[in-house]
Amino acid sequence: MSSFDAIAVGRRVLAQEAEALAAQAGGLDATFARAVDLLFEARGRIICTGMGKAGHVARKIAATFASTGSPAFFVHPAEASHGDLGMVTEADVILAISKSGESRELADILAYAKRFAIPLIAITARPDSALGQAADVILALTDAAEATAEVNAPTTSTTLQIALGDALAVALLERRGFKPTDFHVFHPGGKLGAMLRTAGSLMHGAHELPLVDEATPMREALLVMTEKRWGIVGVTDGAGRLVGAITDGDLRRHIEGLMGHTAGEVMTPGPKKTVPPDMLASEALALMSDPPPAVTVLFVVDDGRPVGILHVHDILRAGVM
Repeated sequence: MSSFDAIAVGRRVLAQEAEALAAQAGGLDATFARAVDLLFEARGRIICTGMGKAGHVARKIAATFASTGSPAFFVHPAEASHGDLGMVTEADVILAISKSGESRELADILAYAKRFAIPLIAITARPDSALGQAADVILALTDAAEATAEVNAPTTSTTLQIALGDALAVALLERRGFKPTDFHVFHPGGKLGAMLRTAGSLMHGAHELPLVDEATPMREALLVMTEKRWGIVGVTDGAGRLVGAITDGDLRRHIEGLMGHTAGEVMTPGPKKTVPPDMLASEALALMSDPPPAVTVLFVVDDGRPVGILHVHDILRAGVM
């Protein structure tokens, strides 16, 4: 029977990389802040580049930047030498990744950056390398062995590179004041896009609102409630503000002499559960589910006035869970 223990190896690798990440985090200093400053001040795009495994990391980092509001794309260093340098402008900033800092394919990009005074941020394990010497800011990888020490394949180092890229992207989006609603602009599809839909984007508009004013006789209020088929009718004051709602429960509580009352007399004041148009649909769903009481319908209210109505089925059909 083999003595190989896959679980032990997996735990060793994860623990080793976690230890390296903790060391990397502890070593962050003012150079990281300067890198964020350069990215924030760029008038153009963030050009991410690297060769081999570092290139795969650079593609991922570029995608993260782009999806969080910072225009970015990947330029392959070898293709850059054959015309793609024309994609890089003086308004851009370059983020170059190389563990050794000596990838010969980066030479033309480094020379181009120097010639046109394009800011260059380096992620490398060797600050004294060609890449390090060319950079305006160096984010040095912590001194940590690869998880495959005998083979020395990129493992721990690429994990650190990805993590530094994530740290830059998150710091940059927070400095920009990037919001979930902004994020949705770049993620309109899929589960993530669904989670970032707003109540205003899913609600039924004014023509479907079941509304009456406080003085409306209950006979008329019931007709509106039946016609709109939401199982609820909102009650507004003279200024059009939502001041209450009538549900099936309110009808049962006032069953004796119901038709002799007005909507304002039967309504439950409030209602307690309303949402603004810009609330995330996921938050609206949580509000619906949060007792007491759980509800299936919410009025969407802007400045106190109802502008739409939202049913739990609208949220679930959109893929929000």
